[in-house]
Amino acid sequence: MTQMRKKTRLEHDLIGDMPIPLSAYYGIHSLRAVENFPITGTTIARSPDLIIALAAIKEAAAQANFELGRLDGDRCAAIVAACHEIRAGALHDQFIVDPIQGGAGTSTNMNANEVIANRALELLGFERGTYAELHPNEHVNCGQSTNDVYPTALKLAALSAIKRLLSAMAILRSAFADKADEFADILKMGRTQLQDAVPMTLGQEFGTYALMLAEDEARLAEASLLIKEINLGGTAIGTGITSHPRYAALVRERLSNIVGEDLITAPNLIEATQDCGAFVQLSGVLKRIAVKLSKVCNDLRLLSSGPRSGFNEINLPPRQAGSSIMPGKVNPVIPEVVNQVAFEVIGNDITITMAAEAGQLQLNAFEPIIFHSLERSLSHLTAACLTLERNCVRGITANREPLRAQVERSIGIVTALNPYIGYQFATEVAVEAHSSGQGVYDIILSRGLMTREHLDTVLQPDLLARPLEILELQVPHGHPPA
Repeated sequence: MTQMRKKTRLEHDLIGDMPIPLSAYYGIHSLRAVENFPITGTTIARSPDLIIALAAIKEAAAQANFELGRLDGDRCAAIVAACHEIRAGALHDQFIVDPIQGGAGTSTNMNANEVIANRALELLGFERGTYAELHPNEHVNCGQSTNDVYPTALKLAALSAIKRLLSAMAILRSAFADKADEFADILKMGRTQLQDAVPMTLGQEFGTYALMLAEDEARLAEASLLIKEINLGGTAIGTGITSHPRYAALVRERLSNIVGEDLITAPNLIEATQDCGAFVQLSGVLKRIAVKLSKVCNDLRLLSSGPRSGFNEINLPPRQAGSSIMPGKVNPVIPEVVNQVAFEVIGNDITITMAAEAGQLQLNAFEPIIFHSLERSLSHLTAACLTLERNCVRGITANREPLRAQVERSIGIVTALNPYIGYQFATEVAVEAHSSGQGVYDIILSRGLMTREHLDTVLQPDLLARPLEILELQVPHGHPPA
């Protein structure tokens, strides 16, 4: 027992007493959560954005409460100093609770309160656990509730992750744009429903991918604006009970200065405390990004298929051996991994939707799983964009000659002749080309539908992939001459 006392300190809560390691900065609330929620096998220490956000909130709260006369100068200074250390990366290993937890995030909030309190006690010259001098609830959590601290922290953490994703998307967009320039002069067949349609350039195809990303960057930036609205100051259910009347405005101002964001206090804190709409909106945008990225990767896999018995239009850079049994086989592993990230993000969106819908009355108890899902979507999409850019898109090459040959022998170029010979004759030419194996060019000439000069003018390959003023040519009316 003597040895146990030397290695532990005894803490008390409403459930009873529990020994806490003397070396620990966390306390009894955190340790109970570890026992209660052994879910993921990980801890919130793996979410540095969240820990830094919690420390920023506690720092802002201490400053506001000091200015309002609710916290003395020594305690405020110690809390602020402890928060500075945590925001700089210290003590993250002391955040020990599972990210998925009951209690609407109370365990996470208390983990932060305890770590900050015990570090602040050290800075004041006291031993950890001497809460009579500085208490996790009375002082670190002064004027606060989990129900306004936790969702605010989730939003700050999401804002940091959104910035990284936007940066990664811009890098990937630039790679597609560069390929669009590189492939601007390469003619190919466009396809609809996997069937030959009309000519386009490979540059146009890759330029589309760049534009798709640009559009989603704009949507993600819009969604981040909603994330900047916080309910800090609402305390338990949004009424602001136990906080100073000026606290909400003051803590928002201090927090904005600390994190460098123009945060907004929600106009109705009761509504904001129970509403998870901003998270649902953000998740929807992430799903949109995932769906479109997956579609692009489907295209890359299809265009590079073969190489001898597939499309064989482009070459993806070889990254690893593709088979344990088939020598020489190389698979499109980078697009495949991005596809899988997309599937995960879509699944996360369903989780977030169900969790947001399951809220009851003045609080949603399921914000832990909402954030856990959002964080994975944001971080995995970021990694997916970067690996797609670095390990795939930058190294794509085009098979110019096969692409050109496909256009020249394609029936699809007959579409360009519609304005000159009409849909009926164009259809007859297409059917004959398909059944006979002859080229469209030769059939047009043999039927006397157009002269060689006119045909060469209309079917200039470099003009087929863009709008062109219809040439005034003399074309036959009715059936062509025998």
